[in-house]
Amino acid sequence: MQSIDRGKRNWIPYLFIAPAVVLILCFMVYPVGNVFYYSFQNYNLSQPYSNGFVGLGNFIKIFHLDSLFYSSLGVSLKWVIIEVLFQLIFGLVIALLLNQKFKGRGFCRAAVLIPWAISGVLTSMMWSMMFNEHFGVFNALLRQIGLIHTNIAWTANSKTVLGAICLAELWRGIPFFAIVILAGLQSIPTELYESCAVDGGGRWGSFCNITLPYLKETIILSTLLRAVWEFNSVDLIYTMTGGGPANATTTLSMYIAQKAISASNFGYGSALVVISFMLLLGFALTYLQMSKFGQEEQL
Repeated sequence: MQSIDRGKRNWIPYLFIAPAVVLILCFMVYPVGNVFYYSFQNYNLSQPYSNGFVGLGNFIKIFHLDSLFYSSLGVSLKWVIIEVLFQLIFGLVIALLLNQKFKGRGFCRAAVLIPWAISGVLTSMMWSMMFNEHFGVFNALLRQIGLIHTNIAWTANSKTVLGAICLAELWRGIPFFAIVILAGLQSIPTELYESCAVDGGGRWGSFCNITLPYLKETIILSTLLRAVWEFNSVDLIYTMTGGGPANATTTLSMYIAQKAISASNFGYGSALVVISFMLLLGFALTYLQMSKFGQEEQL
């Protein structure tokens, strides 16, 4: 009898987690499996007569016939590198400043969160008005300074549009790094800085020998997460430019949205999603391996 009761008790934890497992299977595993399934199908709602299994046909078309795929992938790489690099630099600087003791520090910490709390659509609308050719504040300020003499259509010019949307996304993304790094700074023992000051290390020495080593895990994880998020970012680009002009801001995620949603070509769009997933998976594994994330240094 005791062995039977013990066997029943062993099943109780699984009963408690069963609802969560069912939800994960329904809302994560099944949709992902569906995407992989449709990537081998020709599934276009506008051309139902041609639907059916095509094997690797979608992937062959992407790699051999679709020049826009490579163009969008290049834009995505530029977008991710610019955003993650500058968000990290400015976020680190702001975190170091907010970690100091000064009057109004609590207010400043709360104010830093404002861009992060605003939705992507609202952010894009606000920056679109600021970049507007006719009444935008950027043109007005630059004319007053004397840098320009005629208004510039920042989001309609292929030479300036990428920089414009990068600036808008930079404003929204800096708070993420600032708050995450600030949390990491507060976990560093103050005794280490005191010892470094006694040894004559100075600010730069303490930053290089104490701050950066302690922030290594935080920086690696935050940059990885932010790179994935920026790679998949659609809302700001879609609202500000729609991928234009002349596909100058069409990232791979935007291209997927255009193919799968706008053109209703779910088979081709699913193949693009699979490629995007494999690229991100390969990047994440390589990045974690090269950065030795979670591995203690061997002395």
